[in-house]
Amino acid sequence: MSAEVVTEHPPAEATPVVSTGIWDHPPGLFVLFLTEMWERFSFYGMRALLVFYLTKHFLFSDQVSLGIYGAYVALGYATPVIGGLLADRYLGQRLCVTIGAILMCLGHLGMAFEGEPGQTLSNSDGSSQIVRDEQALQVFYLSLSLLIVGIGFLKPNIATIVSRLYSADDPRRASGYTLFQMGIMLGAALSAGVCGYLGERCGWSYGFGAAGIGMLIGLLIFLFGQRTLKGLAEPPSPEHLHRPVFGPFSPVHLIGIGTVLAVVIFWMLLQQTRLVGFVLGSFSVVIVGFILWISLMKCKKVERDRMLVLLFLQLGMTAFATLFEQAGGSLNLFADRHVNRVVGAVEIKASQLQSVVPGTIVLLAPFFAWLWPTLAARGQNPRTPTKYALTMLLMGGGFGLLALATRFFSVNHLIPLGWLLLAYVLFGVADLIIVSVCYTTITLLSIPRIVGMMMGTSMLAISAANYLAAMIATWAGPSRTASSSIPPAETLAAYDFLFSTLSGAGFLTSLILLALSPSLSRQMHGIH
Repeated sequence: MSAEVVTEHPPAEATPVVSTGIWDHPPGLFVLFLTEMWERFSFYGMRALLVFYLTKHFLFSDQVSLGIYGAYVALGYATPVIGGLLADRYLGQRLCVTIGAILMCLGHLGMAFEGEPGQTLSNSDGSSQIVRDEQALQVFYLSLSLLIVGIGFLKPNIATIVSRLYSADDPRRASGYTLFQMGIMLGAALSAGVCGYLGERCGWSYGFGAAGIGMLIGLLIFLFGQRTLKGLAEPPSPEHLHRPVFGPFSPVHLIGIGTVLAVVIFWMLLQQTRLVGFVLGSFSVVIVGFILWISLMKCKKVERDRMLVLLFLQLGMTAFATLFEQAGGSLNLFADRHVNRVVGAVEIKASQLQSVVPGTIVLLAPFFAWLWPTLAARGQNPRTPTKYALTMLLMGGGFGLLALATRFFSVNHLIPLGWLLLAYVLFGVADLIIVSVCYTTITLLSIPRIVGMMMGTSMLAISAANYLAAMIATWAGPSRTASSSIPPAETLAAYDFLFSTLSGAGFLTSLILLALSPSLSRQMHGIH
C-alpha cells in the first residue's frame, strides 16, 4: 500500500537520471554504493574496536567507556541534521560529501596514534590508581570530534543523492535503497573482520589505520565518479556561495569558521559526556519544534498530515535504534566476556562478530530488493507502519533469545556462540527492512524544500537512540572497572535483566505500531 504514496509526492526538485546501468539502475547508484561502502568500512571498523580500545588500552571502566562510545555515536548521528540543512541551502550534496570525507580521513589518521597504554599503579596505602597517556588521550578526543563533524557533512547527503537518481513514480526506488543499504553493510561486514582482526591481534593503530585507508578510498571513488551524478548534487545557488553576507564574510567563510568551532566544541563535550544528553535533548527539542512549526503553519492539510506521520515514524526509528545500537556497546562486551567464541581450535575475537549483522544484510539484500517491487506489483506490499512493527518484533525476539540463553543455557558462565549468532541474524533482517523503508518514507513524505534536513532528522532519531542505548546499558548492565571486577554469575544475571528489558520494549513497541498502522497509512495517502 505504501507504493501508492510514490505517485503523489516528488522527492526532489532536480530532474532525475533516467538512464540505466548495472541491474537496470542508474550508474550513479553504484558510485554512491562504493563511496558509502568504504565510508561505512571506516565507521564500523572503528565502532567494532572503540569500546575495547577504551577498556583495554586506556583502562576506562565499562560505564565510562560506554558513555564515551554512546556520546561519540550519538553526536555523529546528530550532526547530519546540520549537514543536510547546509546542503539544501548553500553547499549542495557534492561539496558536503567531499568536506565530510576529508574530515573523516583526518580523524582516522589521528586515531592511529595510540600512545602508551594505561597502567594500574599500587599506592603505599594499598589503593590503586590508573595512569593514562594524557597526550594520546587528547589526540583521541580530537580525532573523534573530527569524525563526528565529518559524518555530519557526509552521511545525510549521500542518501539524498540516491533519492534524486529516480523519478517520483519509479518502481526501482525501494530496491535502489535496498542495494544502497547492501553497500553500507558490505563495508561494515568487511571492516569488522579486517579492522577487528588487526586491532585486537596486531595493535590498535593497525585497526584504526585500516579504517582510515577505507575512508580515503571512498573519497577518491566519489571524486572520480562525479560524471555519473549528472549535476544532481550541485549547490542550489552557486553564485551566492562567495557573496558577502556578514561584513566581509561569505557563506563559505562562515561555514568554514563554524566547522572549526564545531570540532572544538565536540572535543570538549566528549570529555564531559553527561553534558551530551543535555545538548542532544535541547537540540532535539529545537529541531522537532521547527519541523512542527513548518508542518502546522506552512503546509497544506495533506502535507501537514504526512509530516506528522513522518515525525511519529522517526520515534519508531528511535525505539529500533535504541535496541539495535547495543551491538557496538553492551553486546560487544557481552560477547567478549560471556560467549564461548572458540570454534574448533580457533578463537574468534568479539570485535570480529560485529560482521555477522552486516553480513546477514549483504546476503539477504538482493532478496529484499526483489521482494518489495514484487509485492507492490501484486498489491500485497505491507503498510509502511507495519514494516516498522515487524522490525521491532524481530529486535524483541533477538533479545528474548539472548535472555533465554543467559538464564538457562550458560556453561561456566559462557553461552554457546550459536545463540548470539541467531540473535545477530534477526537484528540484521530487522535493520535491512527498516532502513530501506525509512529512507523511502522520508523522501516521499517530506516536503521537497527540507528533504535533506529531514534525512538528517532521521539521523537525529538514531543519535538520541545511541545515547539512550548507552544509558540503558550502564543502568541495567553489570558494573565493572579496570581495577575491580564482580563475579561472573552476577554479570551474567545483569545481562539477563538487560536483555529481558530490551526484549519487552521491542514487543510492546511492535504492538503499538500494529494497532496504529491503519490510521497512519490513511494519513500517508492523504485519506480522511
